[in-house]
Amino acid sequence: MMSNCANPKCAKPLHYLRDGRVFVFDMPDNGKSLGGKRTRHIEHFWLCGTCSQTLAMERSADGAHVVVRPLTRLRAAMAVTGTAMAS
Repeated sequence: MMSNCANPKCAKPLHYLRDGRVFVFDMPDNGKSLGGKRTRHIEHFWLCGTCSQTLAMERSADGAHVVVRPLTRLRAAMAVTGTAMAS
């Protein structure tokens, strides 16, 4: 479990889990094997309340990364084009 917000631009200290969002990923252990089988482990990431409103965590082949939430992208695109969005 991380002790700070996973957003490198924020890094707010983790005090309460009720503030923000926790992401859990099953991550492979690169290069480690046990009896010929690749091992895995669980990693936890936390985004503070402010960052979790616009960001999320995503797992890729090279690890976990902070990404812009899809709904946030849609709202930003609509703001640029001036299109209304129903709530």
